[in-house]
Amino acid sequence: MTRTALITGAAGGIGWAAAMAFHEAGWSTFVVDRNKIKNLPEGIQAFQADVSQEEGVRSIFSWFSDYSSTLDTLVNNAAIQICKPLVTMTVDEWDTVQHSNLRSVFLTAREGYPFLKACKGSIVNVSSVHAVATSADIASYAASKGGVVSLTRAMAIEFAADGIRVNAVCPGAVDTPMLHAGLSRGHVSGGSIEDRMAELGAKTVIGRVGKPEEIASTILFLADSNQSSFITGSHLLIDGGATTRLSTE
Repeated sequence: MTRTALITGAAGGIGWAAAMAFHEAGWSTFVVDRNKIKNLPEGIQAFQADVSQEEGVRSIFSWFSDYSSTLDTLVNNAAIQICKPLVTMTVDEWDTVQHSNLRSVFLTAREGYPFLKACKGSIVNVSSVHAVATSADIASYAASKGGVVSLTRAMAIEFAADGIRVNAVCPGAVDTPMLHAGLSRGHVSGGSIEDRMAELGAKTVIGRVGKPEEIASTILFLADSNQSSFITGSHLLIDGGATTRLSTE
């Protein structure tokens, strides 16, 4: 029987790469984004909705139920980032980040639960290296991603009796539109995006930034109960070793 995957935030970056990975692995792949998802391969089903809103998430699973009564994996990838000092951030900006990055995980897990329970599926939440080590002018994003890791643990405990595993990945610097936008914060130097990317990559042990496909393959591993059946409540750092080196070295 073909397994099913539902991926949020799939219009670009890690979400897009995850959709391609599941599709190429033979999963029946469903993708969601608040923006229109373009140039999808034949066979991937797409839906446009805002996962930060309760009605949006309900509409997603109403749509999904027309295709399947079970869900083998839910990948919560949708997220936004607002880079500015905490003291200049508005309440609306703070709430927008929390709703998009953290509340969305709660909403999709709650609405997707009956579908996941029906086949003892799994959830993979996309957190961030900022959940464990962060930098200036990104407090709202760091707080939301730290919340995702904590919520992952709580969900793993609550859903274990139903055979549902829940894990998280914490990507470091990955070559995505979000990273490009965040390079304006001034934490790396260089006149061009390429120069800034190179300097950022040099801060990792591996010596480069990651590729979306590298994160996607790890998501696929954690989603697949044949490969990761004894892993739940975990968060896996995928940061090229950036957090392993002492800042005083």
